[in-house]
Amino acid sequence: MVTIKDVAKRAGVSVMTVSRVINGSKNVSESTRKKVLKAIEELGYVPNSVARSLVLKKTSTIGLVISDITNPFFTTIARGVEDTAISEHYTVIICSTDENPEKELMYVEVLAKSKVDGVIYASASGKKAPLKSLFLKNIPIVLIDRTIEGVNDLDIVRGDSVYGAYLLTKHLIELGHKRIGIVVGSTFISTARDRVEGYKKALNEAKIPIDDSLIKISERSKFSKEDGYRLTKELLEIKDPPTAVFGGNNLMAIGAMLAIKEKGLEIPDDISLVSFDDIESLSEVYPFLTVVKQPAYTMGVLAAELLIRRIENIDKIQEKREIMLTPELIIRKSTAPPKN
Repeated sequence: MVTIKDVAKRAGVSVMTVSRVINGSKNVSESTRKKVLKAIEELGYVPNSVARSLVLKKTSTIGLVISDITNPFFTTIARGVEDTAISEHYTVIICSTDENPEKELMYVEVLAKSKVDGVIYASASGKKAPLKSLFLKNIPIVLIDRTIEGVNDLDIVRGDSVYGAYLLTKHLIELGHKRIGIVVGSTFISTARDRVEGYKKALNEAKIPIDDSLIKISERSKFSKEDGYRLTKELLEIKDPPTAVFGGNNLMAIGAMLAIKEKGLEIPDDISLVSFDDIESLSEVYPFLTVVKQPAYTMGVLAAELLIRRIENIDKIQEKREIMLTPELIIRKSTAPPKN
């Protein structure tokens, strides 16, 4: 079997030079490139990706750890990451944790053992501990969407969840709603905390008392359709139920819709509904749900760009870089003034 050493010997260059040619590096003269390519053709050498990674100490792979690949928000992020990575000659390993800390830890350890060049990471646990294996191997990490308790030195790309929740709640208040329920995932997750904070900020600004019975938080950490359904059912059963419901994300809003329908209520005639994050496929066919939309694709692109620059040490910047993206309020048909 022809090896990279055979090619280097035939071309009269070093193994590293052959690797540079194979990987399309610009730091090789045109005459040297031609010699190497000629040797490859004469010997019939087929580059081995594993061997190449050992020589260069680089696998040209990126790990993407997200909480739920079925969520259109994270699917769109993944598309942005993948498109950017491929354009820079990296491949992406996508790991969906299902908001399960044990599954998250397993995936992180697998990525560390796989010697990925870097990881883009949306935390399921909100904890620093799962990142230990990546820290030990000095693998660059860019956080996406969510902050992590005790981690203040990593690059991060995220949306402004406080402001987005404030916009949605303020919109409902301006329609005349005072009994506004909110359903969110566990406050172990930073975006859940931020959305409750933005909700409370709008209520405080309008001098509407905060009623804890209207704030429903999943103890299972999930921003899921099932949790949205269950928590909205609880809201609708309280003595003085809300006239509007705020779904903590798009999946929770779908669950809220099911609970509202099951109760025999109409949206928005009987109750208004808003959602953090859009449902692209639904909004294209039937633009119904009032939402705060985050630029998910751009989030993925920016995270991939930051990570690749870290991997390749392009900027030589040591300090943390944070990119905060502003969400957009889109008013559709799911909100109206309260009935009474």
